[in-house]
Order: sequence, then C-alpha cells, then structure tokens
Amino acid sequence: MALPVHHLLAAGPRPVAPFSHAVEADGFVFVTGQMPTDPAAPDAPLPAGIEAQTRRVMENLRLILGGIGLGLEHIVMARIYLTEFNRDYAALNALWPGFFEPGKLPARTTVGVTALAVGALVEIDLIARRP
Repeated sequence: MALPVHHLLAAGPRPVAPFSHAVEADGFVFVTGQMPTDPAAPDAPLPAGIEAQTRRVMENLRLILGGIGLGLEHIVMARIYLTEFNRDYAALNALWPGFFEPGKLPARTTVGVTALAVGALVEIDLIARRP
C-alpha cells in the first residue's frame, strides 16, 4: 500500500535541478540537499570557507522547514556531504551542535564526496518529523 505523498511548496533558494525542496509522507518530511546559495542572490559567489557555507546551508534548511511549519528541532536525521572531508570535518563538528538545543542532536551521517553542485564545499539533506 502506497503512502500519500505531498510535494510541499517551501521557501528556500532556487533549486539547481528539477526537484521538490520537500516531500512529506506519513508525517515524515524529506528535504532535498541544500547548497550554500543565498536565496536573495542566487547567482552571487558562495560564502568562503566551510563555516560560512555550513551556516548558509543551515539557514536555507531553516527557511524550508519554516515554510512548512517546522524547525530545526524537528530534524530526526541529517546527511552531510563534504568535498574536503579531511580538512573540513573537525570544523563542521565544532559548528554542528550550535544549531540545536543542548543534548538534542539528530542522527547524522557525514561522507566525503568528490564534487558538489555549484562548487560547494558542503551539502546537507535531512529527514524531519511532524509532531
């Protein structure tokens, strides 16, 4: 039996490929990987460095979730992709807890990849759950 699937219209940067920013099925919300692009200036250069790019990606995810009535506290799983894993993993780990309430981190997988769209250093996708 197929679950009902809803393609949600959500705020966020202009997609770099044909996809929905968010899709909901049975209370789970799947958010497509976000890049560190500025929704107000999508053609502007990306922020410099992993810290600035991670903050921009998280702000984009916050915009998308907020547009559908959720927040970062509703994230249950995140997948993070880094093009410079050995160089950027520690810096990412130092930033990550600051996006969440103390002791309430989502599950997470972080992998190194050879390249990301728009020349980004980081991309994050996630699964959230409606309360």
